[in-house]
Amino acid sequence: MGAQLRIYRRRIKTVNSTKKITKAMELIAASRIVKAQQRVADSTPYAEAITRAVSAVASYSDVDHPLTHSPGQEDDKPATRAAKLLITSDRGLAGAYSSNAIREGERLTELLHSENKEVVPFVVGRKGVGFYRFRNRELAGEWTGFSESPSYQDAKEVADAVIEAFLKPTDEGGVDEIHIVYTQFISMVTQKTVTRRLLPLEVEETEDEPESGTMPLYEFEPSAEDVLDALLPRYVESRVYNALLQSAASELAARRRAMKSATDNATELIKTFTQKANAARQAEITQEISEIVGGANALADATAGSE
Repeated sequence: MGAQLRIYRRRIKTVNSTKKITKAMELIAASRIVKAQQRVADSTPYAEAITRAVSAVASYSDVDHPLTHSPGQEDDKPATRAAKLLITSDRGLAGAYSSNAIREGERLTELLHSENKEVVPFVVGRKGVGFYRFRNRELAGEWTGFSESPSYQDAKEVADAVIEAFLKPTDEGGVDEIHIVYTQFISMVTQKTVTRRLLPLEVEETEDEPESGTMPLYEFEPSAEDVLDALLPRYVESRVYNALLQSAASELAARRRAMKSATDNATELIKTFTQKANAARQAEITQEISEIVGGANALADATAGSE
């Protein structure tokens, strides 16, 4: 066997081993994404319902709650510090999933800097944490180890940290705004990186009637302020939890798509190497036949000359 043929066969064996790994990872991601989709579907109605409840209390009451206004609404002092909660993955092999989230976070940072606001980063996922540590950027908070399967307790821990920063005065290290950057799961083939402002809530005054035709009447017990005290932390927790679940489903979908592409590329590479190996083998056979024929002719000529 010639050296070239041995090289091609070695490459075919190596690529085939890689193909088995990527195929297994594709199947694992495909099996987990169904559960992740279901968790997103289960959490979304609650997040939407608590958002409506908080909006109702903020819109139909005169209470001045610290979570419903920015410093600019309270006085003439503009917002100077903004928290950015960035959600990435703990593991790689998910295509451009984490890169897109980090890139969207950098765009948000540039926008906030253009508004003369200092950005205080909070990061979820080893990919985002590694991005900031490699560039020697300081993090106000970091969480890792649950990007693929976040629990409500994980979301509560993250939400408590950003709420604490929001309630703290800016001269003591607090922030005036909270923004979240995550990947929204739309379908198995479509995921979109989005940016949302969590706090302060944006309350819009309008005289337009709702779709039902009448303005709703609300009574708050024991008071609107107490209701907001109870609802707003749950609101932030639910929005963070939903964002974590959306990102987890998006990560699995991106990994399944990336592994399928890698498996398809490995299949094409094996075909290419197989064709080259066959061509090399054919060239060796042709060369061997030529050498045999040449040797036979030389032997025949030598025999004829001796006679």
